[in-house]
Parts: sequence; structure tokens; C-alpha cells
Amino acid sequence: MKIYNSITLAIVALLLLFTTKLKAQEQTLTINEQQMVIDSIEKKLNANYVFPEVAAKMAASIKDKLAKGDYKSIKDPHQFASTLTTDLQAVSKDKHLRVSFAPEQIAEQQQTVTPEDSIAFLNRYINSMKRDNFGFKELKIMSGNIGYLDLRSFSNVEFAGPTAVAAMNFLSNSDAIIIDLRKNGGGSPQMIQLISSYLFDSEPVHLNNFYWRPADSNTQTWTLPHVSGTRSAKTPVFVLTSGGTFSAAEEFSYNLKNLKRATLIGETTGGGAHPGGTDILTDRFTIWLPTGRAINPITNTNWEGTGVKPHIEVPADKALDVAYSKALEMLMEKSDDEEMKALYQWPLAEIKVKNNPVKLEVSSLKKFAGTYGPRKVTLENGVLFYQRDQGTKYELYPFSDHEFMLKGLKTFRIRFLSENNKVVALQGLYDNGYTDKNLRDN
Repeated sequence: MKIYNSITLAIVALLLLFTTKLKAQEQTLTINEQQMVIDSIEKKLNANYVFPEVAAKMAASIKDKLAKGDYKSIKDPHQFASTLTTDLQAVSKDKHLRVSFAPEQIAEQQQTVTPEDSIAFLNRYINSMKRDNFGFKELKIMSGNIGYLDLRSFSNVEFAGPTAVAAMNFLSNSDAIIIDLRKNGGGSPQMIQLISSYLFDSEPVHLNNFYWRPADSNTQTWTLPHVSGTRSAKTPVFVLTSGGTFSAAEEFSYNLKNLKRATLIGETTGGGAHPGGTDILTDRFTIWLPTGRAINPITNTNWEGTGVKPHIEVPADKALDVAYSKALEMLMEKSDDEEMKALYQWPLAEIKVKNNPVKLEVSSLKKFAGTYGPRKVTLENGVLFYQRDQGTKYELYPFSDHEFMLKGLKTFRIRFLSENNKVVALQGLYDNGYTDKNLRDN
């Protein structure tokens, strides 16, 4: 029995070795294939790249490198694709332009020959987008009635339209809207058009223009005169950006910035304003080829190479807190309703203490310890705790020299009241504006 096991293991090992070698051979890149890829790139660039003169320079550059043998030592096709991308971008400065090694995707696409194949391919594409909820990662109403949308892509309206409509209607009752594009790498201009339409009145607004080299044509995008549901045309909008915000996400930001419809907060964006698509070069390589360029109707230019500069520059990981604070402060300033001001002040205090913690010495905390009717405040190992009757005991942390938040409970806070430098009462503060008070027992 042991002999058979040994033979079986040996056969398995040989098969694995053979498979590994076969895969290695399949991955190996030849000089002839390099030539084919570069010839194909030259044809694609000269036929369709948005700037013909730049296309010629790029083609000449990689052909010259091939002739000099710069690519001769590259046997890994992934490395070859990466090197070509670097070399092409070195000439064009175009971050959209890239070469990829994608034999599986090419094979799948080339095998799609019948209507049934096309439907199956399309369904796989739609299902993959559904699993990401078409880029609508998170949607919520934050304290203070601030709407928040974490949008990771501007997906195809044909499939993602209903999700976008639902999201924008969900946000329509907000007092301010934050649209988070910090992790958004781009997508469809039509989705930009749809979402933007909810941020303006029904009178169409000119968003952007595009020049397309293949057809030597120009197109325009405007907001839609009709949308499903409720618009948020008067609601303040804040857009969060990062260095990773790219392409269509940049267009959305650039459009709203120049239309003075949103406040941009975060980092300067990636700098890609040339739309296009993927072309097959050979049976193993593809190129993402920019065939058009954006031309903003207000600036008559775009953000290519420069990115979109936000109104308020902060590190990307701080952008949400800054936008949230700015939204609440703006709403407080505009409101004459004291109840609404209190509503906005509640989360604002939490943001401020999060970014600038208040620290009190233990000697200052001692004066708060005591019994206040059914409420008890204790000082344990230098930390204050609050408990009502036999309920949950909460750790307290200060947001002023006499006001405290409860760790793990966002809807209630306490304020200590003093007379003649002596704490005499504890006041309960609730997020709905209600207050109550208990006098100190000891």
C-alpha cells in the first residue's frame, strides 16, 4: 500500500512540475510577440489617440526602444505591459493610457460570437456590478440631517440608473449632502449627468463638452429637464476628493466646482481628462486608449495632468470630518431656529472633540464625583464613570471643562452646573434638545 502511495505522490509531483513548466512557457514573451504588440499599438495610436502628434511621438519612442533592444531582456508579459505603459505615459503624460496583459479576458471576448454568448457575457458584467451595488457603497443620514453618499464608480446608467435614482431620492430630505469620491476611479459621463441633474433645477445646465478624434466630432452634456422623484437643487453639496479620485469622478468634481454648485474638500485629484476605452492589441495584450478629451464650457480647458484642486485642501482621511463640520457650521449660521441650531451643534461638538480631545487633570475630575439623585458619577483610576440607578455604567470623556460625552452612547451627554466654584447639579442633555437636572446629594 505504501508503494502505491509513493507512486501516486510521484505522479502528482510530476504532473505539477509539468503544469508549472507549461504555464511558464505560456507566460513567456518572445521578441516576435513584442514586435506584434508594438506594431499594433502604433496603428491604434495613429488611428485614434486624441492627439495625433503625441500619438506619433509615442509610437516612435517605443519602436526606437524595441530596435535598441531595451525590451529584449523582458520575458514576463506582465512586466512588458507595465514597461510599455510607463514608456507611453512618459511621452504623453496621459494617465488613462495603459497596456495590459489580459489573455483570459481577450479569449472570453473573442469567444462571444452568438447572441446567446453575448447575453451571457452581458449578464456576467451586470452581475459583477450588482455585487458592488453599482458603486453605491454607502448611503446614510448622519446626525444633524446631513446626507452622505460613498460613491466608488459612475456605473453605466442603463444598468445602474434605478440605484442612482433611489440614492438621490434618499438624500433629498437632507439639509446638506456630502458625496464621497475619494475612492472613485471614474466611469460613465451619463451617470455624471443623471446624478448632477438632481443637484440643479429643471432648467438644463451645461455640464461639459467632449471632442472625439475617431469621428472628429464634438458632443455636449447637459443636466436633464426631467428626473424621477425629488431634486435637491437648493441643498448645499460637499464633494470629497483624494489623489485617487480619477477620470469621471474628476469631471463630476470639476463641473460642480466651476458651476459653483459644490464645495470640494480633500486632495488634488489624479489628473485624467481623456475618455476612451479598451482595444485588443493581440490575443494576449490590450490597450486602454484615450480617444477624446473634455472641454469645460466655463474654463474652455480641463483637468488633464493638473487634477482638480479642492476649495479646502486637507489630507484625504480628514476630508469627511472637515466637510461634516463645514456643513453643520453653515447650517447653524443660516438658521434662526434655536432648536435647529441645537440639532446641528450636537454632532459638531463630537467632531471637534474627536479631532481635538479635551484633557482634564485628575484633580479637576474629582469635583464631579458624587451622587445626583438617581445618577451617580464615580472616579475610578483617574477616569470618570456615569451610571443611572442600576443601569449601564458609561465612561465619560470631556468636550469642555464641565461637559462630558458618554463612550458608547451618542444620544445623551451631561453637563455639571456650579455655584461659587462648587458643583451643585448634573444636567442631562439629549440629542432632541430635551434637558433634565438633578441636584447633588453630597
